[in-house]
Amino acid sequence: MPATSRPVRRTAHRPATRRRAAVVAAATAAVLVVAGCSGGGGQGSDGGRAQDLSAQELEWSECMAPSVAEGGGPSPSPLPGGGTWECAFMDAPLDYSRPDGETIELALIRARAGDPAKRIGSLLFNFGGPGGSGITALPSFAQDYEKLRSRYDLVSFDPRGVGRSQPVECEDDRALDAFFALDSTPDDNAEVKTYQEGLRKFADACEKNSGADLPHVGTADAARDMDLMREVLGDDKLYYFGISYGTELGGVYAHLFPERVGRAVFDAVVDPTATAEQGSIGQAKGFQLALGNFAKDCVARAEDCRLPGSTPAEIEEFVVGLLAELDKRPIDGIGERRLTQTQATNGIAQALYSKEYWPYLEQGLDEADGGNGGLLLALSDSMNGREQNGTYSNSQSANAAINCVDDKARYSVEQTRARLPAFREASPVFGDFLGWGLLGCSAWPVPGTWAHPDVSAPGAAPIVVIGNTGDPATPYAGARAMADALGPGVGVELTYKGQGHGAYNSGDACVQRAVDAYLLQGKVPAGGTVCP
Repeated sequence: MPATSRPVRRTAHRPATRRRAAVVAAATAAVLVVAGCSGGGGQGSDGGRAQDLSAQELEWSECMAPSVAEGGGPSPSPLPGGGTWECAFMDAPLDYSRPDGETIELALIRARAGDPAKRIGSLLFNFGGPGGSGITALPSFAQDYEKLRSRYDLVSFDPRGVGRSQPVECEDDRALDAFFALDSTPDDNAEVKTYQEGLRKFADACEKNSGADLPHVGTADAARDMDLMREVLGDDKLYYFGISYGTELGGVYAHLFPERVGRAVFDAVVDPTATAEQGSIGQAKGFQLALGNFAKDCVARAEDCRLPGSTPAEIEEFVVGLLAELDKRPIDGIGERRLTQTQATNGIAQALYSKEYWPYLEQGLDEADGGNGGLLLALSDSMNGREQNGTYSNSQSANAAINCVDDKARYSVEQTRARLPAFREASPVFGDFLGWGLLGCSAWPVPGTWAHPDVSAPGAAPIVVIGNTGDPATPYAGARAMADALGPGVGVELTYKGQGHGAYNSGDACVQRAVDAYLLQGKVPAGGTVCP
């Protein structure tokens, strides 16, 4: 889900689990106290690589605390059962078409396998985005993958442009506050002009501060980085766990290097056949579905539901009305900051990533109806990578840079307006928000690469593709599209009938058994397996 309907069609967020819930809880707790409650040469083969880079030896050492660009916070906690996280930097070509040219440093993190005698290799994770830091995500979710660590070194990384890997830099914190408060569903020509000016100012800042890097942060380059990591880590095959956008990255890797795919799992799957417009409409439908499920749950609790309405439709109408009022009159938020319609919509979307957040959503909507927008603003801040001290990670800057160098589409105002009816039909709550987001890359200084990525991978080893029927950010249909696009004998589809973004981290025993059996023992699940 894009932050404030910006240049993105892919979700910038990983599956909601304990750490993610804790981040939201910390942000909302503070509010409650106050409130009294790639170019990169395109697709093909290696594209050339300096031999000394594949032979480099990484210097692993104890990890430092995450940088501001990675979201800040303390150093990684000790591993379950003891042991420490190790970090290193790997050199990679800035431009793979010039393998002997300038290099950049990519940050990696690992936890060594618990049973070295039975070690298979390194299991590389990408938790989504684009723009998410693997350096912060992997330690946060370590307990979920402890069984996999029995036979793998668990490894993740900050992709190029992200966190501490040559991070894309755009606007400063104060300017980002203003940017994320922009009215991203303009009602007249004056509001359209203001919105476009905001997008151009953001893009100009990215070009000014990171212009030389912007052509080289695309998904194809990140896939080539992963192949270099595979070599440097000493594996003949890439063992991979991709989540959300990480599934698209994994699909592009499989297309570029099918013969090097080892055991791989894609969870919360991006539809690789969808254009930017189709992907955004899919998300509109997905978030509307999730909102409807939230409303059904609220109605089922009868008097315990704090929201007005005796049917799910009436609760959804209440949400539409609340957002319309916020469009006219923002309300008090946190400190001097006000809650705008855009930020409220963003906060609602954030809370729909996991059923764990539904109580926050119910409370936030109820309080906003009474004039207190603090909780919804805190949820929106979490989506946008804003800390309580006002600093931002670079997740949204990287998200924009990666999406805009990937996607060819550049929409005009006229083209966007013509598509709004389809978006509104898809979702009365999120339609305008995502429809106007088509303008996101219109001012971007670097051209895009593809209408959608090619993930066909003939000859690759089986890839387990997991779709969640209640996923708002990567709708269920994307899993079937990915499995089909990977090709016969490659994509193996598994269905999870659940809520929220992703499946493995939901704790569902059926999903975890299937994934663990494949990654640890090589047992491919039967295609079409359904987990209740």
